[in-house]
Amino acid sequence: MPSATTTEGTRVQFATLAAVTVLTGIVSSLGAPLVPTVAREQDVSLATAQWMLTATLLAGAVVTPVLGRLATGRLRRPVLLAGLVAVLCGALLTALPLGIGTMIAGRTLQGVGMALAPLAFAVARDLWSGQELLAKLAALSVASVSSAGLGYPASALVAEHFGIGGAYVFGSILIGATTLLAFRHLPASRDGEPQPIDVVGALLLCTGTLGFLLAVSQGERWGWAELPTLATGLGGVVLLVAWIRWSIIAPRRGRPVLVDLHLAVRPGVRAPNLVTVAVGVSLYGLFTLVVVLVQADGSHGFGLHAGLAASGLVLVPYAIAGIVSNRIALLAARRIGTRPLLPAGCLVFGTALVMLTCWHDTLGQALLAMAVGGLGGGLTFSSMAILIVPNVDTAETGSAMAFNQLLRYLGFSVGSALAVALLQVYGGDAAAFRATGLTMAAICVVAGALASLDRGATARAT
Repeated sequence: MPSATTTEGTRVQFATLAAVTVLTGIVSSLGAPLVPTVAREQDVSLATAQWMLTATLLAGAVVTPVLGRLATGRLRRPVLLAGLVAVLCGALLTALPLGIGTMIAGRTLQGVGMALAPLAFAVARDLWSGQELLAKLAALSVASVSSAGLGYPASALVAEHFGIGGAYVFGSILIGATTLLAFRHLPASRDGEPQPIDVVGALLLCTGTLGFLLAVSQGERWGWAELPTLATGLGGVVLLVAWIRWSIIAPRRGRPVLVDLHLAVRPGVRAPNLVTVAVGVSLYGLFTLVVVLVQADGSHGFGLHAGLAASGLVLVPYAIAGIVSNRIALLAARRIGTRPLLPAGCLVFGTALVMLTCWHDTLGQALLAMAVGGLGGGLTFSSMAILIVPNVDTAETGSAMAFNQLLRYLGFSVGSALAVALLQVYGGDAAAFRATGLTMAAICVVAGALASLDRGATARAT
């Protein structure tokens, strides 16, 4: 087992952390382009098969803040390793031909992997410092986002040649290799007492998030005005409000809290959190719109009538551009400081949505819009750790980044459901496609404008 960390990490340690963030992103996206195929092969409804994605998002949203608090001090390494093992077990379980219930259970376990990226950020802070730390955090941030874009074409291509089970066997091999790397090279955390867990806060936040995401993900199936949707959605909101109240009152009584809300709204932290939600919504809105566009047959006035592989490959430019934008963000941070990064990222991402809604007659136009979206998304998400980490204490890094990650997953879930809902509300035709994209673009622009007003995000990379 590796010894306690030093102040300087090695290349293999960074490669290990990058593998954790990349693989968890890929695993989180395994299933999205496969849902129609699962529905056909398992002879279930599309709504039932959709839980292959929904269960992962729900598990990730619930587990992220809990692990962020639990994995502090000496527990960080064992918690991260246990999380990787859980993801591996989930991938193997999904690959077994045991029916839709087992597949959904496996996907739920894989959702644990979505909580591991913030822990990788915390490990990086133990290993590096100064400008090198900023560079490593930016690279890990982009890896965690762009890997989801890589996951769509990877899962589609592997499943097309080797079936659904083959896609998860392939994922299991990659996860197993990452687990071995982590066991060998992941350093032990610095000495420190593990932070106590806020059980009440965890239950309120987890159940509230679960209810809210359940309403968002199933609103189309149940009906947005029906009792099940209203009960779960409003019930989730009530529990989240109760969690906010508890998180404010508990510290006054000397009780630990799951997330320090004063930390979450601190100058320099609140703007990244706001933009995370907005761009998260718009990101999965963009993903949903481009997949709908590629697979639509044109009967409603839009569509390219391409297949499963094309709908996965169209996201490759997003992943590549996201990696390129990491270098752009670092250069901009050194030259002009970090404050302009969030507004600029929101503006570029909003531009991608406008491009897709106005010009979508060919696959090339869709590819170009996704490339611009990758630049905006990468510029935005690579800025999160750069802005948040310098504004929080070392002991709170995992908790702060986990909360930001939770907001990201909430945005992803809402964006996926909202895009489909808006398409229906606006009429389901070509005009509805344009209106939905412009609505998503407006969300980005508003968030970018608000972020530009936050005077706390003024740190300059040196």
